[in-house]
Amino acid sequence: MIKTFASLFALFLMFSCKVENKEPVQTTNALNDSISKTPIKKAPFFWEGANIYFLLTDRFYNGNPENDQNFDRVEPTGILRGFMGGDIQGITQKINEGYFTDLGVNAIWFTPVVEQIHGATDEGTGNSYGYHGYWAKDWTALDPNFGTKKDLEVLVKTAHEQGIRIIFDVVLNHTGPVTDIDPVWPEDWVRTGPICDFTTYENTTACTLVENLPDILTESDNDVELPDALLAKWKEEGRLSNELDELQLFFERTGYPRAPRFYIIKWLSDYVNDLGIDGFRVDTVKHADEKAWGSLYEEASRAFETWKKRNPDAVLDDNAFFMVGEVYNYGISGGREFDFGDKKVDYFSNGFTSLINFELKGDAQLPYEDIFNKYSTLLNTKLKDKSVLNYLSSHDDGQPYDKERKNAIRAANVLLLTPGASQIYYGDETSRSLDITGSEGDATLRSFMNWADLDSLPQTKQINLHWKKLGRFRSKHPAIGAGKHLRLAKKPYVFSRTFVKEEFKDKVVVGLDLPKGKKSLWVKGFFGDGTKLYDTYSSTEVEVKDGKVILDNDFDVALLELAQ
Repeated sequence: MIKTFASLFALFLMFSCKVENKEPVQTTNALNDSISKTPIKKAPFFWEGANIYFLLTDRFYNGNPENDQNFDRVEPTGILRGFMGGDIQGITQKINEGYFTDLGVNAIWFTPVVEQIHGATDEGTGNSYGYHGYWAKDWTALDPNFGTKKDLEVLVKTAHEQGIRIIFDVVLNHTGPVTDIDPVWPEDWVRTGPICDFTTYENTTACTLVENLPDILTESDNDVELPDALLAKWKEEGRLSNELDELQLFFERTGYPRAPRFYIIKWLSDYVNDLGIDGFRVDTVKHADEKAWGSLYEEASRAFETWKKRNPDAVLDDNAFFMVGEVYNYGISGGREFDFGDKKVDYFSNGFTSLINFELKGDAQLPYEDIFNKYSTLLNTKLKDKSVLNYLSSHDDGQPYDKERKNAIRAANVLLLTPGASQIYYGDETSRSLDITGSEGDATLRSFMNWADLDSLPQTKQINLHWKKLGRFRSKHPAIGAGKHLRLAKKPYVFSRTFVKEEFKDKVVVGLDLPKGKKSLWVKGFFGDGTKLYDTYSSTEVEVKDGKVILDNDFDVALLELAQ
């Protein structure tokens, strides 16, 4: 007989979550207790197993309402196509609150914060402003809607103090659209046509992605002058002389031609040099000449090492600069090369440490073992010493896994336990809606973060707690993302991960789809009899006997590590 109101409430939560989410979810109190007892130990950081959180700067959290309106951006827009107030200070506030640490996040990637076009443009879905950050007007300045360079400096410093890396989202392929108040860049800088057909290498790179999105001539080695509009802007802002002096020193040092791509490479690497940015996420990679990316990586890496030498006390570790590319539709099965149809390009040999993997969202329907074994095999053969960044939903993928958010628990299991680096898209961990009434195109994927749901809806709290448990375990154990996978038992499903690099060794065992109540997990051949293990999911210490461990709880997940 149930004797307490608390017990009744806990049962109600479990029942209601099963009905609405169609998945077993654990009680809030049980998971809260478990989290509070298991602080994340310090582990070496490896980019190939990173747990990266990706957010739209304007849609995450409004830390400074005073910067919400700039440049007379007051025209009515289509639904979710205007600025909504999120900013750099908002990200910093959430870092300080421990939101990312609680999720086990060890790197944050946010959309570009450089100055955007001032005007609005109609994409056929109503007016749209550059709230997303991909419509650059001036790479050398931040957009005041996002914040100031000082805000960015504080963000990077705050993140680093908590062991979190910062990935800067960069665009080298195109400028922002042309509007009545945002003129086109000179013709020796950009092409304004034809629109890409995406059937050959040539008509994927030497073209504009869409109409009215001027394409930087990244293949050109011809010297070009700075646009008059940019010079006038710098002069008005009182920094013309300084910008010109810095460019002179850059081109004298490098010997590069004053071609369009090298100006932008200089401007982007400055953020690394000045602030200690840890990595770049590079937009629209396959639409630019690949030789640009090697130069970008070289200059950013040089800037990173320069910053480290100037700031020895702020250096997190000896990891090299990280660069991950968005080669649209690249899949891990392709190995090192992307096939344009008439030409193959190895972007890993052109500056990239990692590529975003568009394949996992389809693989997510497969049995866990099929996914994990496939990724472990590929990462240790075709992609040995390289990596991929896995995701299930993003800002511009209209066919994500679980768009209706009915399988949030499975989504966490797949994303956070699949070998490779993981990309949590803001709101994955809170089931933020990806289908907003009245919105069109990719805007529907970009609603404001659903903080209110996290504060008020029991089911959202349950989902979030599950993501926290897996994320923290992943962060604590590089073996999850960077290690080798081995199935130990088919039913109940138990697998191991092992990671060895130089003097560091990490090994863990995970159980999924476990039965309720008393359960036996087979670990023979991986952990010997007498080994004391700790299940971080249930906060339970166990001992290996006869090649197995026994757990007795209602959780269907076990996360086993060596007991401390």
